[in-house]
Amino acid sequence: MWLEFLAVAGGAGLMTLSADRFVIGAAAVAYNLRVPPLIIGLTIVGLGTSSPEIIVSAMAAWQGDTGIAVGNAIGSNTINIALVLGLTALITPLDVHSSIPRRELPVLIGIMLVAWLMLADGTLGRLDGILLVAGVAPVLAWMTRVGMKSRESRDALDEEFGEEIRTGMTMPLALFWLVLGFLFLLLSSRLLVWGAVSVAHYLGISELVIGIVVVALGTSLPELAASLASALKQEHDIAIGNVIGSNIFNLLAVLGLPGVIHPGAIDAHVIYRDFPVMFLMTLMLFAMAYGFRGPGRITRFGGVILLTAYIGYQTLLYFSETGRL
Repeated sequence: MWLEFLAVAGGAGLMTLSADRFVIGAAAVAYNLRVPPLIIGLTIVGLGTSSPEIIVSAMAAWQGDTGIAVGNAIGSNTINIALVLGLTALITPLDVHSSIPRRELPVLIGIMLVAWLMLADGTLGRLDGILLVAGVAPVLAWMTRVGMKSRESRDALDEEFGEEIRTGMTMPLALFWLVLGFLFLLLSSRLLVWGAVSVAHYLGISELVIGIVVVALGTSLPELAASLASALKQEHDIAIGNVIGSNIFNLLAVLGLPGVIHPGAIDAHVIYRDFPVMFLMTLMLFAMAYGFRGPGRITRFGGVILLTAYIGYQTLLYFSETGRL
């Protein structure tokens, strides 16, 4: 069983490194093609930070482990908000100066409601999956349009992404990192899924909970690293914007792929326990970051609230899984 635990840990670590190289390569390729940094950040980097979740869910669904795939999508969203932003805000309070995260938050909530309604019948059908995955295209188009308008108004996020995108990388090197990162993402996702499924069977825990707790934590490590790094550089809008964008793509691509690849019934806990918790945490983020009377702000106290919510959710999962609820 130690081999399986090592596979989970090794897969998660390798995934963090390969996702970083993949995003750097993709962003550099786009920059060399003269795509503006803000558009790169909103679309390519936003979708790229969700690449671990996307590939892991596709891999799990392909093997018939739909519980892992669905749990990964929902668990990643709760971890991104409660653990990633909670821990980041505890280290340094996060101020929202850009208008873009405030525009994305209502979109995230709307997509979440649509996804919830799709799952309300207890199944993730192929049509549900197709509609969710197809939603990526209009969202990318909308983000591009918002980004182009925000560049004209000199949005704070434009300056932050301009400082982050690597500008001196040659096209061959960018393509090298893009391809190598993708290949290692495939390898690490296979390792992580195999280890997680084996651990779930050994411990007698449902694949859904393993997906929410273990796999989602592993696939969210890139977001954690990116948010902490951005916050320490005083790039607060990137730290928050990356999480919001990643959560949007998690609901569309990561949750949709299992329906496309392996449609079928889902665990009832998804509808009555896990989705409501994710929705509640998203509303907490909305209340803190939207900025109804000025710039939004996630204070250290807000970080404590988010981390407490994360611990409470893990406790709920434990008692639910052990039959004590």
